[in-house]
Amino acid sequence: MNDLARHYSRFRVADRILLTGHSHQAWPDVAFEAQQQAWLDAAAFVDRKWARVEEVAGQVRAGFSRLLNDRDGDLALGQNTHELIVRWLSAVLPIFESGPATAGARNRSAVLTSDGEFHTIRRQLDRLREAGVDVQKVAARPVDTLAERLAARVDAHVAAVLVSSVLFETAEIVPHLDALAARCDAAGVPLLVDAYHHLNIVPFDVRALQLDRAFIVGGGYKYCQLGEGNCFLRVPPDCDLRPTLTGWFSEFGALAAVHRPADVAYGTGAARFAGATYDPTSHYRAAAVFAFHVEQALTPDALRAISQRQTRNVVDQFRALDLDPQVAALIEIPDQRRAGFVSIKTPHAARLVATLATQEVFVDARGETLRIGPAPYLSDQQLKEAMAIVGASCRALAPTRPPAS
Repeated sequence: MNDLARHYSRFRVADRILLTGHSHQAWPDVAFEAQQQAWLDAAAFVDRKWARVEEVAGQVRAGFSRLLNDRDGDLALGQNTHELIVRWLSAVLPIFESGPATAGARNRSAVLTSDGEFHTIRRQLDRLREAGVDVQKVAARPVDTLAERLAARVDAHVAAVLVSSVLFETAEIVPHLDALAARCDAAGVPLLVDAYHHLNIVPFDVRALQLDRAFIVGGGYKYCQLGEGNCFLRVPPDCDLRPTLTGWFSEFGALAAVHRPADVAYGTGAARFAGATYDPTSHYRAAAVFAFHVEQALTPDALRAISQRQTRNVVDQFRALDLDPQVAALIEIPDQRRAGFVSIKTPHAARLVATLATQEVFVDARGETLRIGPAPYLSDQQLKEAMAIVGASCRALAPTRPPAS
């Protein structure tokens, strides 16, 4: 058994093969204890718990900042990326406002993105398009030129650009985001990078990637092992945006004032994107897991090394299966350009997910793409067993050929 597995006993990672590491990794046992502590603090302090909650939230922000290697930005926390992205869109799109204050901005009304974005961005932008927003999508693949093709479309009509740093269907790392960021900065266009499939599986460095002026969203549901309710929006320095959709936590520091300003007041930095009252249990869990990762030396570099070894293992074993490509075929990506999972193209993706689950092997699918995502607590023997079961399940789906006459 992988020695790390003993810390994940409640998720039974040694008894079943969880190859959904790209979607929902197991939580270490310390997370259970932290959830209990959240309840105990609420019982002890009642409505006075919020000072303690803010302390815990600060630990969560520090954990995400460490993964971003970011010393200059500020982080707004949210229960999911959707609520944070919607607030951000309400600050950059003129559709949310009217009147003299935004009349000059109405020439900038287009939103630029790719057709490979996760459903959080994809669905919301599709709905905004129905509402009249000019949403322009470029093809996500070939990924090698995605950033350059987006940059070439940034002009005086673009109000915002949204793009992922890793494609959620294929695990392809998007290169050259620095060129896109430079173009957006020169044109005065806000750039939002979705780093959810990048964070804590491929080292992320805001400065090295030259994303100092970019907004970045991500969260802990996947590779960070934090579970639900732990997402962030990284806000660059000196941000003065005023989201139209805004929560009262943004003026938390001014609530005691006798006379409030006539205009709606905002906090500074990431507080501009603050929400309202929330369940802080998730932050207790996240703070404990971040501390556990530090204790176990599970740094982004260490996790990347584990991930690359495991995904190469999966790729090599899949190739050795020598399956009919009409049944299942590997989506070829160079090792250095693959993030946290292996993608298999198959028309039987959904059926394979169900079949494998009956044998305690858990994967998932997006359309006709089967996704196999190892995690650091899995052993090589588990991967070997899982791929043998994948092979047998795929062969059972192959059409039978009549005997030669």
